[in-house]
Amino acid sequence: THEKLCRFIARESESVVVSVGYRLAPEHKYPAAYEDCLNATQHFLQHLEHYGVDPARVTVCGDSAGGNLAAAVSQTLAGRSDLPRLRAQILIYPGLQALDFNLPSYQQNRGVPLLFRERAAFYMLQYLNGNATKLEEVLEGSHIPVDIKLKYRKWVSPD
Repeated sequence: THEKLCRFIARESESVVVSVGYRLAPEHKYPAAYEDCLNATQHFLQHLEHYGVDPARVTVCGDSAGGNLAAAVSQTLAGRSDLPRLRAQILIYPGLQALDFNLPSYQQNRGVPLLFRERAAFYMLQYLNGNATKLEEVLEGSHIPVDIKLKYRKWVSPD
């Protein structure tokens, strides 16, 4: 489904793009998709010679949940000295935080198709545990204990 976009990104960024087919929620809960992406990326980086790829041209990319996975893989591999460094990460409307679905960006874009605020929260729950019964709590922000909100407010706040 993303072949044309992958080819465009590869061409425009002069990078190599490998599209990973990972296991999907809700059948496969976290961390299945992350493990699939991490394992595929590690394998690719360990065998670049076999694929004829310049190690300086490898970029990870993802959209939506895939953007979350690309960011997580990038962070995991950032400290690895046994693998080539990634050139970049490209994140297209990534799902990067689930602490607060009431931040200004969620409020401003709550009714913007394709990914309405409620759908974003629903998919996040599906990805994490395959169960969306706590959707209202997530949308209200009552799913996170106050001490956790205080701990991360520097990074996740309207300011």
